This record gives sequence, C-alpha cells and structure tokens, in this order.
Amino acid sequence: MAARKRASQNDTGLQVGTSGKHLRSGNEKRHVAALVLARGGSKGIPLKNIKMLAGAPLLGWVLRAAADSEMFDSVWVSTDHDEIEKVAKSWGAKVHRRSPQVSKDLSSSVETIQEFLRHNPEVDIVCHIQATSPCLHPSHLQQALKKILEDGYDSVFSVVRRHQFRWKEVKPDGSEYTHPFNLVPSKRPRRQDWDGELYENGSFYISKRDLILTEGSTQGGKVAYFEMEPEHSVDIDVDIDWPVAEQRILRYGYFGRGVSLMFCKVSGCLTDGRIFLTASGEDMVSIHTKDTTGIRKLQKDDVEVLLLTSSEDPVAQLLADKLKKLTGCEVMQVGEDPLSDVLPVVKERNLDWKDVAYMGKAAVPYLCTCGGFSVIDLNIQLCHSSDQPGTRQLLKSVS
Repeated sequence: MAARKRASQNDTGLQVGTSGKHLRSGNEKRHVAALVLARGGSKGIPLKNIKMLAGAPLLGWVLRAAADSEMFDSVWVSTDHDEIEKVAKSWGAKVHRRSPQVSKDLSSSVETIQEFLRHNPEVDIVCHIQATSPCLHPSHLQQALKKILEDGYDSVFSVVRRHQFRWKEVKPDGSEYTHPFNLVPSKRPRRQDWDGELYENGSFYISKRDLILTEGSTQGGKVAYFEMEPEHSVDIDVDIDWPVAEQRILRYGYFGRGVSLMFCKVSGCLTDGRIFLTASGEDMVSIHTKDTTGIRKLQKDDVEVLLLTSSEDPVAQLLADKLKKLTGCEVMQVGEDPLSDVLPVVKERNLDWKDVAYMGKAAVPYLCTCGGFSVIDLNIQLCHSSDQPGTRQLLKSVS
C-alpha cells in the first residue's frame, strides 16, 4: 500500500486535495467543494456549531475530516454569525457569508447551498457535510466521493443500518389500531436473520451542481448511498445528546493525521509469545481475530502496516506467507540492528520519521534515537484493551 499523499495548502492554510480524478469530459478538472452549513441561530443548543466537544469545537471535527480526506479543492463554512466565522477561519476553512434570506428559521439547507453555488460558479460538485455528525472520518468521504468521480453517480448520501421494527402512530382519542410497517409479528425474525433497513444518518450529501440548481434537491439523478458504521453515526440535536456524543468521539472519532507507516513486531503484538506443540511435533502460534480487525481499520485509514519477524521468531518466519494473506501486510525479517533494516523502507516511501511508528514488545532502543519516531512499547494485542478499541488506542498513541 502506498503511503498517504501529502496535500498542498491553499491560501487559508487548509490542506486540500489535488487529485487528477476530478475531471469533466474533455479532461477539464472538476472543482469539488466541501460545504458545512453553520447558522448562528440554533434553537436546541445555542451556538452549538462552535461549542467545545471532546476538546474541539463541534465544527472542527468535520473540517478536520474534510481536510485530511484530500478530496476537496476548497472547504467552506456557510454562516451568518461573526463568532462562527472566526472559528471556521481558525480551522482553515473559507467562509461564505450567507444572506438574511437564507438565514431564517424556516430556511432550508438546499436554499443555502443554492446561494453558495451561485456565488461560486467554479464549483461543480458540492459535499454538504453536517457539523452535527462529528464522528466522520476522511475514509468515509473518500469512498463516497469516488462513487461520483469514478462510478458516474449524480448524488451520494450517507446511511446507517438499523434493526428496528416500525409501527404506525395513532391518535390517543381515535378508534384506529396500530399496525407494523416492516414486521409480521407472528414471524418476528432474529436479529442475525434480518438485514435491517437503511436510514439516512445525515453525515453528508454529495451532489452535482446542476442537480441542486435545477431540481432543488441534493438527492436525484443516478443516486447511490454510502453505508457508515453505527458507531460513526452520531447526530447532535438536543443538549442531552452532548455527553453521549463526547463519549462516542473519544472512542470512535477522527483525531487527525497520525502516522503513514507502522512497523509491528509479530511476536508480542500479534501473538502472546507462546508456542504450542502438537502431538505430531508441529509448532503453532495463535493470532487473535481482533488483531487482524485492528490492522484492517488502520489500513482503511491509509496507515501502511509492515509486520516484522526476526531470527528469534522461527515460527513467525515460517508463517510469513499466511500472515501476509491473513492481514494484507507485507512481512519483513529484521536482524540485530532493526534500524538498518527499516531505514531503506522509510527512505523508499519518502517519509520523515515523524510519519512512522514502531509497535512491539520491548521497543528497540536504536529506533528511539530517530527524531520524531513514535515508539509504542506494548505487551498487549491490538484490540484487547478493555476500555477502548485497540485501533483507537494505537492511533491516539502515534498521532
């Protein structure tokens, strides 16, 4: 897997992508913009868009994800409030100062987006990101945008899968009886036997310019959805949601760029160091499935994981091909001086040491001498922490 590309910075300081895939017909580049609507007149929670949540303003969480996705030519906040404008600019976003006509309590999101597009004729595709969905990750935006940029869809929106049975609402004083919408009570399925249903989770809506201006909708034409995990589907509407969202962010939120490359010792990280002997004389080691899940999540966030074995890990060396197939990671043998072995890898990928992390039992002191190198001395497995997922723990450690 290639290391993450570093985006160039625009004049606001926000990192934006320069992907050559944003093309119109005739190879003319399409301008893709991220747009966060942040009106100052929030009724449920006053100025909730800039209220601090888990150490950052609510607005900052989605701006960080948009910037680090490297998919946008510009990132904007549309607001009518001075303080929100100040916070948006401090996070590197451009500001569209919306008119009073689209700043009313009854103004729709589409009306505001239409006004933004009329003021910015260069924008071809707009991704409306809602600030009230702070568990958004760059990978969500990357995968969803590809549906428009590469697969030819006209609009894409985020959904979450839910296993909930819905019933018709009836008036208390009426004679009507309720009935189910998506359930036959006599054949109530078990959760594992039912795929559930897809619901909009409100994280983002991506649409082509013409669709919004001509049809007055962010969903139309050739439509696709992007399914997000339930743990990332957080929506803040009322004050009671705030502490719940904060705990969710601390566990599943995106905390910014961490490392691009991680060296992970097989012995002591993927295994517990024990070797099992079979009756037939074969040596065996065990690898927890949660460890492979943790690696997959790192890879999903564009962190390349390279597994390290040594002459002290004879069984791991024999299982190198199986480890590669199981984890999707390259397996590399290191000697007594691991630094000399991993240095060419770092140079080949044009990385600084601050972009690299080492994870292993009894972290090697030679590696600690490299400036900015992140060393995690763990005698635990990736996802075995009792209080939080290992991937989150790892990313917070190396970021």
